[in-house]
Amino acid sequence: MNTLYPIKIRAVWFDKERKEVCWINTLKLPFVEEVVCSSDPDRIAKAIVDMEIRGAPAIGVAAALAVAAYAHKVSTLSIDSYEFEIRKAIEKLWKTRPTAYNLFYALKRIESALNESLKKTSDTFKITEALTREAVDIYWEDVQANIRIGEYGAELVPDNATILTHCNAGALATSAYGTALAVIRIAWYKGKKIRVIATETRPMLQGARITVYELVKEGIPVTLITDNTVGMVMRKGLVDLVVVGADRVTRDGYVVNKIGTYMIALAAKRNNIPFYVAAPTSTIDMSRTIDQVVIEERSPNEVKYIYGHPITLQEVNALNYAFDITDPDLVTGIITERGVVYQPLSENLARIMSKQ
Repeated sequence: MNTLYPIKIRAVWFDKERKEVCWINTLKLPFVEEVVCSSDPDRIAKAIVDMEIRGAPAIGVAAALAVAAYAHKVSTLSIDSYEFEIRKAIEKLWKTRPTAYNLFYALKRIESALNESLKKTSDTFKITEALTREAVDIYWEDVQANIRIGEYGAELVPDNATILTHCNAGALATSAYGTALAVIRIAWYKGKKIRVIATETRPMLQGARITVYELVKEGIPVTLITDNTVGMVMRKGLVDLVVVGADRVTRDGYVVNKIGTYMIALAAKRNNIPFYVAAPTSTIDMSRTIDQVVIEERSPNEVKYIYGHPITLQEVNALNYAFDITDPDLVTGIITERGVVYQPLSENLARIMSKQ
C-alpha cells in the first residue's frame, strides 16, 4: 500500500515470510534499536505487559497480529484443537493491559473473524488466512487513521508554533506515524516551522527515551523538560498548544491517558492554551462511562528503580498508576481520523462514531 508520507519508523509489523510478529523493543531505546520477532502468544503477551510494545494502537495491532501468527503455527492441528488454541491465545492477550481500549477493539474483531470463518469452513488453513487478513487490515486501518489524524490536526497548528506533548503518542505507539506525533509530523512535512516541548514522562520515561528519539530522527526541533516543569513553561508563554494521545476515550468524553496528562490539562486551562487529544476511533469506547474503566496500577519497582538502579529506600511504599483521567471540560477538541470532535464532547462523539 502506498501512503502520502514515508513510513520511517514502525513499532510492530507482520513478517509474511516468517509468519511472525516483529516489533522494536522500546525498553532498549534510544540507545539500542533491537528488533524481536515471535509467533508465540506467551512471548508477545509478555512484551505487551513489560512494555516492549506499548501505546494503545500498537498494543491492539500487536495482539491481532499475534493471533494470526499463532494461527499459522497451529494450522496443522485438528479443527477442535486449532479452535481451542486460538481462543486460548485471544484470552491470554486480552488480559495483558486493562486500560488500553484498542486491545479489546482489535481482539473482538479477530474473535468475530474466527466465529464467522468457523460457520463457513473447518479448513484450518482457510481460517488462518481469514484471521491474517483481518489482522493486517487492522494494521493498515491504523496507518491510514494516523495519516488522517495528522492532516486534521496539522490544520490546527499555527506556523511558528511550539507544541507541548506528553509521553509518546508517536510511530512507536501506533502502526506508522502516531497520533499526537502524526499531528506534529504532518505539520512539519507541510512546511510549518514548529518546535516541540516533550515531557520526560516518569516513571518509564517514554518522552525522554522515545518521543525525543522519534523527533530527532525527523529533524524536528525538540526540547526535553521534566514533568514538573510544565506549569512554568506555560506561565512563561513558551507553549502555544498541547497535543497528547489517549489510551481510551469514554462515551461521556473523559480522556484516559498516560499519568500526568490531567495536570497538564489543568495547567493549559489556567493559561488559556488549547488542549487537544489525538486518538483514532478505535480508542473511543462508546460502551462505557468513566466509572466503568479500570485504571491500571503497575509495579512499585518502576517508581523505585530506573534501569535497575534504586533511587529510594527499598522498604518505602510506592503508588504507580499508569494512567489518569482528564475531564471533558478541559479538552478543546479530540482529533480523530473522521474529523475534530469539539464540545459538547459526549454529544459530538456519538455523532462522529455513527459515521461510517
